[in-house]
Amino acid sequence: MSFSSEVKEELAKHIGNSRHCQLAEVAAIIDLAGHISISEDDSVTLFLQADNPLVVRKFFTLLKKAFNIGTSILEDIPYFKDNGRIYKAVMNDQSQIRSVLGAIKVMDSKGNLRDIDDGISVQVTRNTCCKRAFLRDAFLCIGSISDPNKGYHLEYDCSSEIQANQIKEMIESFDIEAKIIQRKKYFVLYIKEGSGIVDLLNIMEAPVSLMNLENLRIVKEMRNSINRRVNCEVANITKTVNAATKQIEDITFIKDHYGLENLQAGLREMAEVRLENPEATLSELGKLLDPPVGKSGVNHRLRKLSELADKIKGT
Repeated sequence: MSFSSEVKEELAKHIGNSRHCQLAEVAAIIDLAGHISISEDDSVTLFLQADNPLVVRKFFTLLKKAFNIGTSILEDIPYFKDNGRIYKAVMNDQSQIRSVLGAIKVMDSKGNLRDIDDGISVQVTRNTCCKRAFLRDAFLCIGSISDPNKGYHLEYDCSSEIQANQIKEMIESFDIEAKIIQRKKYFVLYIKEGSGIVDLLNIMEAPVSLMNLENLRIVKEMRNSINRRVNCEVANITKTVNAATKQIEDITFIKDHYGLENLQAGLREMAEVRLENPEATLSELGKLLDPPVGKSGVNHRLRKLSELADKIKGT
């Protein structure tokens, strides 16, 4: 099972305790995975996407808890396709449908429907807890999250820009940065920062998924830290080896073309110590001199020898 599926499995089991939060969840499912059909005689039928059993199952549970309505997929009503998705009827009792749609502000007292593509009524998510509930079921319907072992990316694929902006406003009300791009016919709201995804999982109340992601982030950060440290040490070793090789080449050139005996005492001693200890660090070389000198002193003498070699090569 993918990490995204694990998150959805956890979210599907979580239902708000308060009725207003349950209504926010019902609104999310109808808005993002539902379709409302009106016949010529003004009878209303509610359809849901049949390819998402988690959503359908949770919707039935919410209806029972919030409205004491028991229902199931109505097999005797033909399904229909829209944009490659199959929708099946789940409600056609007119009294029940009007009660549900009225409670989530999709239908007014006169039976007029609000366009689903216009988003939900702000009254449904006016409370912070209701925003949490809506975001939870919105992710269940249209959300996905990448494998955190490969990267951090969470997104909602919205069918309209209004839907995307509404979800974005809810997420940003919790101080989480989210962005929207258009991908073909969808408006994709996404979060790429690992910390932002962790915060959103916390807001949607998915503690198990949150801890799994945090554990993976910790391991990943430790691995990256170790790699950075190893790379830094390798770079330093390479730099030291290259510098030592250059120093020995310069001293050998001076020895062959000028003579170490012609050097000043301090430089001659430095040259001899370096030739005898090709793998020693500057600090180690300084301790071998008589009297010992510091790292900066060693570096100064070796630089003098390098300048002398360059001068000889130029004559």
